[in-house]
Amino acid sequence: MAAGTSPASPVRLPLAKAVNAALRTALDADPKVLVMGEDVGKLGGVFRVTDGLQKDFGEDRVIDTPLAESGIIGTAIGLALRGYRPVAEIQFDGFVFPAYDQIVTQLAKMHARALGTIKLPVVIRIPFGGGIGAVEHHSESPEALFAHVAGLKIVTPSNASDAYWMLRQAIECDDPVIFFEPKARYWDKADVDPSGIPGPLHAARVVREGTDLTLLAYGPTVRTALQAADAAAEEGTSLEVVDMRSVSPIDFDTIQRSVEKTGRLVVAHEAPVFFGAGAEIAARITERCFYHLEAPVLRVGGFHSPYPPARIEEDYLPGLDRVLDGVDRALAY
Repeated sequence: MAAGTSPASPVRLPLAKAVNAALRTALDADPKVLVMGEDVGKLGGVFRVTDGLQKDFGEDRVIDTPLAESGIIGTAIGLALRGYRPVAEIQFDGFVFPAYDQIVTQLAKMHARALGTIKLPVVIRIPFGGGIGAVEHHSESPEALFAHVAGLKIVTPSNASDAYWMLRQAIECDDPVIFFEPKARYWDKADVDPSGIPGPLHAARVVREGTDLTLLAYGPTVRTALQAADAAAEEGTSLEVVDMRSVSPIDFDTIQRSVEKTGRLVVAHEAPVFFGAGAEIAARITERCFYHLEAPVLRVGGFHSPYPPARIEEDYLPGLDRVLDGVDRALAY
């Protein structure tokens, strides 16, 4: 793919470049699409995800904002009310909290408050999760805080293909979408085929078939889950890996079908286990699959503590060993 273009045929891209290609395609297709955020223009973003967009589409379409997250989201809400489709970037996950009031009390509620007479097609891109050796405020996983709020859609890709297509679908959606990008996977490559949408935005996907246990993950932990499935296979255990893709709404039907087949479920995510997405999944799947379960639904995730210094980050994140330990505990029942 030539620099400055979106893909026209299948091409292998890092996840970060797939996001760039999706933004470029959306900007080119619809003059109402805007990209805005701290350093997204001239610098191209701290991860260079928006590199080259301001040069090609101009400062009126790709807007460098002040360092004020509440102002970024407030402005995006106003633009959406005027018919634009803003894509706002929050530079790091932990920086979103100054904008939490705007997101929760305005963005999530205006459609219902207006009895459906207005739409707020705002996408908020947030690089999230650990694995880059950064400190707190740069390695958070706040998805459960937003999933608890009605009126918001929460999605996260685990690979470049999903990053491209899910972002395009999110931009075309008339509802507010928070788009969590796994920053530790920005440089993971995958084939991106722009010729057709691979599936609905909020559908979970079985990414590896298996028979003994369902391993459910999303965002950065999907790669860890696939590594766990490879390791388990060497010992004769067949794990089915499901990429959740959407945190709100959750595709419980796909998860249920998998659990009814395997009889066991382990949920892995980087966010703390306490009140995390895995807790809701465990409750719902227990309700739906009670007579199919051979073991309780187990969760593997971060600890209920502030994010640690980089030197002990690996001890905090749910790596391969902790995921496999969860699998062994479930299989022991």
